[in-house]
Amino acid sequence: MTMKKLLLAVAVTAVSNGLASAQDLAAGANSFKKCLACHEIGETAKNKVGPQLNGLDGRTSGSTAGYNFSDANKKSGITWNEATFLDYIKDPRAKILGTKMIFPGIKNETEAKNLWAHLKQFGADGKKK
Repeated sequence: MTMKKLLLAVAVTAVSNGLASAQDLAAGANSFKKCLACHEIGETAKNKVGPQLNGLDGRTSGSTAGYNFSDANKKSGITWNEATFLDYIKDPRAKILGTKMIFPGIKNETEAKNLWAHLKQFGADGKKK
């Protein structure tokens, strides 16, 4: 393969990956509609039935200011990242016994990953990174 063809292949792959990410974010935003009854995200997000989810990536479970978490959540020792979120969102009540979160879970791994991609783009201030 010539250097020109190699560079073209790399560029096409990079663009394709970028488009796939945009589609994943859109799908994740759509999945977040399932969460809206209890959670908010973004610059004007407030705690509702559940805590606001800004800055979730890297946040310790049970640490959102102004939200009354269950003891189970506060003592879970979870630091949110993709792996913990994907495990949790399948069946929240099984992952954290005694959590107040009543949600049947998202069993579809692709949907859960898209939702995580949507959530992790918001910093603690609610602005997209």
